[in-house]
Amino acid sequence: MFYLQDMFDTKNITPSQISAFNAFTIALIGSIVNLIFFTVWWVPLATFLTLFIIAYFLTHFFIQRFIYRKIKLIYKFIYQTKATKREEFYYKSILPQKSIDEVSEDVEKWAEQRKQEIEVLRQNEAYRKEFLQNLSHEFKTPVFAIQGYVDTLLSGALEKQEINRKFLENAARNIDRLVNLIDDLDVISSLESGQQLLHKSDFVIQDLIREVFESLSIKVADKNAKCVIKKGCEAPIVVNADKEKTRQVLINLIDNAIKYGKQNGYIEASVYNTDGKNILVEISDDGIGIAEEHLPRIFERFYRTDYGRSRNIGGTGLGLAICKHIVEADGHSIHVRSKSDIGTTFGFTLSHA
Repeated sequence: MFYLQDMFDTKNITPSQISAFNAFTIALIGSIVNLIFFTVWWVPLATFLTLFIIAYFLTHFFIQRFIYRKIKLIYKFIYQTKATKREEFYYKSILPQKSIDEVSEDVEKWAEQRKQEIEVLRQNEAYRKEFLQNLSHEFKTPVFAIQGYVDTLLSGALEKQEINRKFLENAARNIDRLVNLIDDLDVISSLESGQQLLHKSDFVIQDLIREVFESLSIKVADKNAKCVIKKGCEAPIVVNADKEKTRQVLINLIDNAIKYGKQNGYIEASVYNTDGKNILVEISDDGIGIAEEHLPRIFERFYRTDYGRSRNIGGTGLGLAICKHIVEADGHSIHVRSKSDIGTTFGFTLSHA
């Protein structure tokens, strides 16, 4: 009785338990009937044992034959592969030992996994469509501008000295924009495919930051901004990384800080030794900031928080995506903190030399 109670108290009833219960019930009924007609004690006992054994094996056989045959098909459908010898052994030996609840749990896990995979595919499809739309816009604008200038020149403006040079200069600027866009796309494609190898070396990160500040000094002067290394972060720290790719990351981040920073504002670089193994580099500005809803997508290709304003300022929309790929290719991470009208801080990690 305790066995039967324990069996029905659990949800994980196995085929053996079902077979045993059915066999016990049939054998008990048969032995009671025999007990009525036969006074000899061993006849009902023999009947009970015989019926129990026969009923148990028949029930167990049919459960395996029909129910678990269907379950086997379900598992094959889930994994969608031709069964190997190990899988065939699993289907024949291990699977029949599983309870219906365990099989149901496996199917539910598979369904949830499929649901998540479908959701990821939907998101990727949405991103792909958005990427193609953005790519189309990025190419159409300079191409249409060049077409307009060339058509105007061919229609007679080429003979007018006062406008032909201006139109040619405008066309040249749009060609440069197309070249930059193609170059950035080529860089990001190479980074994604792993074709661009990292050439690591040891160098002082503060020296590289000062070099980038100097290379962007004209843009800084136009904004009348101040570029500094944060007080307390001046002590030289040697990192082990690809110097030129790190330079590219710093140029993109500092250039963004200049573009979106305030007139007469500041751009501040900070360097921290976090745990003896990693160095955190941060570039901060006091500019327009980024709204919270844009932060999760800021490193996507062509993603712009304010499309019109970003286009007027310039750039291909790929700078931050390139930064992300460069940093992650070295096994590190990049992040952003920002608040509208307060400013933005981009941070990335490098390996300590």
